[in-house]
Amino acid sequence: MAIQQAAPPKPSPGRGRKTVRALGELLMTAGLVILLFVVYEVYVTDLVSAGKQADAVSSLDDDWAKGRRPHPELINGQAFAKIYVPGFGADYHFTIQQGTDYASLETGPGHYRGTALPGEPGNFAIAGHRVGKGAPFNDLDLLNSCDAIVIETQNDFFVYRVLPYADEVAGWATGKGRDPKCAAVGTLRTNAPDGGPYGRTVGREVVNPDQVEVIASVPDKPADALPPAQQVALLTLTTCHPQFSDRQRLIVHAVLTNQYLKQNGATYAQLLHSIGEG
Repeated sequence: MAIQQAAPPKPSPGRGRKTVRALGELLMTAGLVILLFVVYEVYVTDLVSAGKQADAVSSLDDDWAKGRRPHPELINGQAFAKIYVPGFGADYHFTIQQGTDYASLETGPGHYRGTALPGEPGNFAIAGHRVGKGAPFNDLDLLNSCDAIVIETQNDFFVYRVLPYADEVAGWATGKGRDPKCAAVGTLRTNAPDGGPYGRTVGREVVNPDQVEVIASVPDKPADALPPAQQVALLTLTTCHPQFSDRQRLIVHAVLTNQYLKQNGATYAQLLHSIGEG
């Protein structure tokens, strides 16, 4: 029987190979952590927010059904209205909470304190998440000019429609402005050289996070630009931009076109037929 020779010892890995291996393990760990964070941010927070939103809807519906005027002083974090976007489907609806702090926006869209209330002259401004936490404004970039946004309060439905986009303003009267659903939507511009107080107010814009003037009573103008009696009733929606980033803000401006009193238990589904969206 032949004698078996001992295998030569394996050479120990060099310092460079050890460094590469350690770096690879670190990258794999970092990748796993990032993946888990994305799963948490997108899916887990959606589930948490869905539960909070369901509770907010139930509480608000109960207040309305019992004839209580809920939260007349607009308590921070409490729901006081609902938002619908017909173009996003029949199932799209969220309560609107007072305030834009973390807890309020975790439940659903939040009303900027100090801005107008639904239907009032001025600017009713709402913020909402675009990714995670229910993502109520995830598809805000899909809205087109004249698309309807409906706000429901205890006694009324307010219908706002998105203003013309910047590239539509010049030819609005002879272009899209002739669409029947745009009948009550104008450009808000005047014959002044700068277009007047609302000369810069268009349906969609992208701004930096510190450009808070977009939610002013007259967007992009000082607080005293117009007396309240001369202000247009606007709705402004804000969210992060682009998706998965908070580098900028996507802004949508809409103008009040109709107000419907909720009579005899009128529902949102019935309203859609009245405004030609059903």
